[in-house]
Amino acid sequence: MRSYRFYEKNIFIKTPHANLKPAVWGPFFISNPYMLWVAFFLFLSFGPLNRLSAQNIIEPVPILMQEVAVPKSFILCGEPMPLQNRAVWEMLDRELNISVWDHAQVFMWLKRSTRYFPYIEKKLAEANMPDDLKYVAIAESALQTNIMSNAGALGPWQFLAQTGRSQGLRKDNLVDDRLSYIHSTNAALKYLQYLKNRFGTWSLAMAAYNCGETALQKELNEQKLKDFYRLNLPIETERYVFRVAAAKMILESPERYGYKLPPPNRYPLLETESISIQLKFPLHITEFAQAIGTDFKVIKELNPQFIGYYFPQGDYTINVPLGCAAKVSEYLKKELPRPVSAEPILTENDEFYVVQPGDTLIHISRRTGIPVQTLLELNDLEDPLIKVGQKLRLKP
Repeated sequence: MRSYRFYEKNIFIKTPHANLKPAVWGPFFISNPYMLWVAFFLFLSFGPLNRLSAQNIIEPVPILMQEVAVPKSFILCGEPMPLQNRAVWEMLDRELNISVWDHAQVFMWLKRSTRYFPYIEKKLAEANMPDDLKYVAIAESALQTNIMSNAGALGPWQFLAQTGRSQGLRKDNLVDDRLSYIHSTNAALKYLQYLKNRFGTWSLAMAAYNCGETALQKELNEQKLKDFYRLNLPIETERYVFRVAAAKMILESPERYGYKLPPPNRYPLLETESISIQLKFPLHITEFAQAIGTDFKVIKELNPQFIGYYFPQGDYTINVPLGCAAKVSEYLKKELPRPVSAEPILTENDEFYVVQPGDTLIHISRRTGIPVQTLLELNDLEDPLIKVGQKLRLKP
């Protein structure tokens, strides 16, 4: 008599060997190995895996993502963006979607903006410049103050050393003003205004800020155009202006793009005060910090432009925690002794450095502000191994 075995999904399969006892199944499959494969595929076809597959097919898949729509019109720095041009529309569409879906990055933009935007906004208003230019800092560094590019651009506004110096930023073995949020912001706005005066529009000014004014001028001459949106420029520069635009769209209306950040979770303004100091000799930052009741780390983070462990000789304006200015004035009234240190004190005019016990190229790089690779090239070193007493060149 043939029997029927019941499987999933109400399907009956004839099994002529269903009356075999369990003990017989083992020898049966040993003598009929092909039947073992048949049984395996039948299990896959009618078993639990197939049931799950059927459920996935029957039940509709919910929509987890949706395209971010580009607005019909948009203005950046008071200049309408020609979105009726399909190529322009696609460039903005690309940068907006890439930025919106980078969730961690956008949240960091939102958090840092409350700390750093107020100063930029104030300076832009004082200079009668478009408020939208603050988003250039987003495109440059995401408002990270100590970030460095592969090309050596440094700080929140990503100045190259030569460009920074041309805008009044100090860069030597002792001080790198590109790291100062205050100094670099002032220099960046000055430079952007210069570029606008030279090229005529803010879109071209931003393009020049990215690729360099010489490179942009060459393209203007070759292509006989003065319209950023019609120029063929390096792809990074073309994307750059649209990245600024995307940052503006998101940060002006974060809720529209699904971002909600309660005010307590945003980074507050740093409570500091500025004070001018005049130093006849270098001053160890640790001694200074302890004298006014704080730590080396606090002073260094408020004044990242000073390289190494000392405030150099000279006149400076420094930032200290709120309420410490009076302590600074009182401390500086004392006759400060010449510093005694195991480390030689560097000056901006030093051309050589003698390696001390415990020195490494990384340590020397941090003290001098000269990249390790530059130290290797200046001294014809094939590897970073150095010896005590070795004389290293610091300048070409």
